[in-house]
Amino acid sequence: MYYLTVDTGTTNTRVKVWRDDRVVAGAFAAAGVRDTAVTGSRSKLQQGVRQALTEACAAAGVATADVEAIVASGMITSNVGLHEVPHVAAPAGIGDLAAGMAAAQVPAVADRPIWFVPGVKNATGRVDADNCETMDIMRGEEVEVFGLVRRLAIAGPAVFVLPGSHTKFVVMNGERRIAGCLTTLAGELLSVITQDTILKSALQGSFVSSVDEAMVLEGAACARRVGLSRACFTVRILDQFTDYGVQAKANFLLGAVLQTDLLALRSSRAFAVSPEMPVFIMGKSVLRDAFHALLQAEGFFRGGLRPVAEDVAEDIAAFGAMTVARERGIVK
Repeated sequence: MYYLTVDTGTTNTRVKVWRDDRVVAGAFAAAGVRDTAVTGSRSKLQQGVRQALTEACAAAGVATADVEAIVASGMITSNVGLHEVPHVAAPAGIGDLAAGMAAAQVPAVADRPIWFVPGVKNATGRVDADNCETMDIMRGEEVEVFGLVRRLAIAGPAVFVLPGSHTKFVVMNGERRIAGCLTTLAGELLSVITQDTILKSALQGSFVSSVDEAMVLEGAACARRVGLSRACFTVRILDQFTDYGVQAKANFLLGAVLQTDLLALRSSRAFAVSPEMPVFIMGKSVLRDAFHALLQAEGFFRGGLRPVAEDVAEDIAAFGAMTVARERGIVK
């Protein structure tokens, strides 16, 4: 049997064709929920998803009529996606996500119902200025977590680090249920600082291409000592008064920004972490390796740091969506 998974984020959509629990083809579209938010219309997102579905099926040599089901996850289930599905409240297990799945007809995209996987929100009641930091939401990372749990047979409890445009920290309890999450703007912040501040000349608008562990740790120590804003300006000091290269300065800045993420992980009221929890670190190699270096130097977590290899993380969101759909009985 063939199945299609749709993973839509802020700017991109990825479609995978599955057969016998493996990917046999895929397609990509430069369309995401940002297009809906900016234009106020779902047209570009609908066209992009439909195009990716068509191209993926063609690459697999399968007719859309022969596909058993379409399963979608990520921001596509938000109010600026194709069909809004309410978040499931933490603590949330794979059964809760499966029960929260919703099927909807989207004629502009497909001629059959699409099954949408819900996101997860922290279980808080009324949100106000006093408790707002305890609240957090995610759409897409929950399937990545459950995909990794299945692929690596993780028993829990555990901490998951998922860096990208935003850093997402997810905690799973001993019952394999998501206990909560928290989000930072680290990736976007790093981009803005690098491209749109006085530091652009010092960094030549460049990001880290390979991790310089010593400079990452120096940047983190600086931010820990004097705060992020001062640490950022220190990059200009390094540019004016030292002979450090662009990559060394970029690594210093990366360490400073990610240090604030680690502060959030330890200090947030969104969830509780303990030193005995193993930490699984995902993401692109630069961010994954930088987080690993910082967590190792910090020494708070004694349960083991587990950087996730790229081949293990491959198609993990789609794999997780298939895992949830199988729990629901949609995938045979």
